[in-house]
Amino acid sequence: MLDSELIPRMVFFTKGVGKHKTRLQSFELALRKAGIEKCNLVRVSSIFPPKCRIVSRERGLEEISPGQITFVVLAEAATNEPSRLVGAGIGLAQPADGKQYGYISEHHGFGIIEKNLADLVEDMAATMLATTLGIEFDPETDYDNRKEIYRMSGKIVNSRACVQTAEGDKKGLWTTVVASAVFIL
Repeated sequence: MLDSELIPRMVFFTKGVGKHKTRLQSFELALRKAGIEKCNLVRVSSIFPPKCRIVSRERGLEEISPGQITFVVLAEAATNEPSRLVGAGIGLAQPADGKQYGYISEHHGFGIIEKNLADLVEDMAATMLATTLGIEFDPETDYDNRKEIYRMSGKIVNSRACVQTAEGDKKGLWTTVVASAVFIL
């Protein structure tokens, strides 16, 4: 296999929630909601490859086959505590130059509402890319102001987030959330 065959040509984003009396089965159900339960998932780190195209979840799911080794950036969180808020999020920052790589971030945790989690993962990805591209900014500035600086630089063309939150099941079932960037070779 040539090295270039391992560079993803497409990516899609997906998310899901699962609830069950066992943690493993709640994770499986969350993967089912995300549509990626049939794959052998291999977690990878945070690089968005140059020239990689973002496709819809539907298009991406058409590209995967049962049993396929599938590279993902995956965030997951689980709880069996009633009403405890769990969240998993993926952020993306794409450079304007399609020959340059971008960043994907992931975060999972407790007590973060969906909007704040989305802002957090998008901010993490954009900040990693901004520092790589040499964009000057004050890290203490709030994300909305830094986002404007990033966009005005002309070096970051797109940022986004895919997040899933849920409250722990009232009866104490395991509740698992997942969010993922799924690569297609």
